[in-house]
Amino acid sequence: MLHELKNIIRSAKIAKTQGIKTVIASVVHLEGSSYRRPGVRMSIQENGKMIGAVSGGCVEKEILRQSQRVFESNTPTLMEYDGRYRLGCEGVLSILIEPFNPTDAFFDAFEHQCLTRESFSITSSFSKENSKRHQGGSCFIFSKGKFPVSKLRIAEKLDTYTQTIDPGFKLIIVGSEHDSVQLCKYASLMGWEVIIVTSIDEVKTINDFPGASCYMGIDEKEFGKLTFDSLTAVMMMSHSYVKDLKYLSEIIETETSYIGLLGPSKRKEKLLNELIENNDCLSENFFDKIFGPSGINIGAETPQEIAISILAEILSVIRNQKPISLRDKQIGIHQ
Repeated sequence: MLHELKNIIRSAKIAKTQGIKTVIASVVHLEGSSYRRPGVRMSIQENGKMIGAVSGGCVEKEILRQSQRVFESNTPTLMEYDGRYRLGCEGVLSILIEPFNPTDAFFDAFEHQCLTRESFSITSSFSKENSKRHQGGSCFIFSKGKFPVSKLRIAEKLDTYTQTIDPGFKLIIVGSEHDSVQLCKYASLMGWEVIIVTSIDEVKTINDFPGASCYMGIDEKEFGKLTFDSLTAVMMMSHSYVKDLKYLSEIIETETSYIGLLGPSKRKEKLLNELIENNDCLSENFFDKIFGPSGINIGAETPQEIAISILAEILSVIRNQKPISLRDKQIGIHQ
């Protein structure tokens, strides 16, 4: 969710400097099923530019049409979109559309929140009653304070939808070969923050890794000083046993959610055995985070296919899911 908000908020900041108004549309309630769930957002600028999406593409045209009234009145509106007859999704979406004109303090607080990797929340007030559909609004609650999306006051008690936004997922790739480039590219398309780590003598730069947010030529000691948390995955792709061992040795006590290794099982066992010999207190938790050979068994052959396989496995781990075909899942997709 955070990467979508980044695009919306940063685009709104640019639009504001150009004198272009923006509204934000938030799915705040769902009856039945839909392509996406409550909490998804998109923005619309008065020149017709749309950032983000709240569905597979069918709802956006109606949001664009109804947003024009919000631009004209400068008041929010709650629209309902019945997908049972249009989309076959058997769901009714309630979407709050409201003026979005953040202050400089809002932009600063948001960027601070992203930098510190702290969770924050968004509370949206709304009513499905016809007489109250132009009441309500959203409020972002950062560590630096509360920031209402609009200055409207909510006089009556309304329904609320509160969402917690976690820090963006971070993928640290150790290696600079072609397969690292492909993994970086695909992970960045998913909205992940991608950090490339290579040895000090590597001649490549961040320009060689489309989508990377950071490139670091550092030794293993500096690598161990990086920030790792439960929303961090590490992929060892140096193609060097010695380098993998050195870098891996520095993160045995970190709070990563996933550590992936390239190569066959024998290579993994050799790495782990050497780690055990050199470290007295390796926890079971560390071994649980090791995935090697990395990836889901989908018959991947090319670097691009291998990247998809690895990313699918990381997703299954952080979402606590066992990969199966959705046609074989007995309950709903999002359950």
